Amino acid sequence: MIRIVLVDDQELVRTGLRSLAERDGDIEVVGEAADGREGLRIVRELRPDVVLMDIRMPQLDGIAATAQIVADPQLTDVRVIVLTTFDEDILAAIRAGAGGYLLKDVEPADLRSAIRVVAGGESLLAPSVTTTVLGRLGTHLATSVRPELLDGLTARERDVLALVGRGMSNNEIGAELFLSPATARTYVSRLLAKLRARDRSRLVVLAYESGLITPGRAAREGAGRRQGPEPGA
Repeated sequence: MIRIVLVDDQELVRTGLRSLAERDGDIEVVGEAADGREGLRIVRELRPDVVLMDIRMPQLDGIAATAQIVADPQLTDVRVIVLTTFDEDILAAIRAGAGGYLLKDVEPADLRSAIRVVAGGESLLAPSVTTTVLGRLGTHLATSVRPELLDGLTARERDVLALVGRGMSNNEIGAELFLSPATARTYVSRLLAKLRARDRSRLVVLAYESGLITPGRAAREGAGRRQGPEPGA
């Protein structure tokens, strides 16, 4: 049974989410809160597997509440899915450490699937999806480049981080750098530890925030991978 907590300032939304989440019998809503501050209290008390977190709430917004959950050493097993109706909230949610995000018009089956994925320790945001999101929000990232984020990384680790930022899988990274998939996976795990990132989605954000890659470059290179090499290449 997957235990979840709902944090949303609209009772009608919480009622609907409860009904949809519990439909298949393997997910149980163990707590609810109408604002971020109360949500934090309940999460710390109940330690659920997953929190469905609204963003725009009184007392404490969902971004701040998510950041506090992620930073709490007592809540390392609690994962957060941010629920929003605003695309511009996505970047803030990833930065705060959310395991994923969903728009509130998500299909019921997709909601339950998302809960299961995040409860299993996976990120709901695939790197390729995150790259697309950050490409749309590139102007926000361009004003906050912090190259010092890369301090302590080797040249090879920077290469791997750049490829993660472009949305590549471990197999694709290995092929690009002439490494085995297992070695590529080891580099990614090392980056997660060194950069204190929860998942690959956070690594994508860091690749952009550090200035290692830019939204325009990632989009062009991603398109090149999808189209394949030019004839004779």
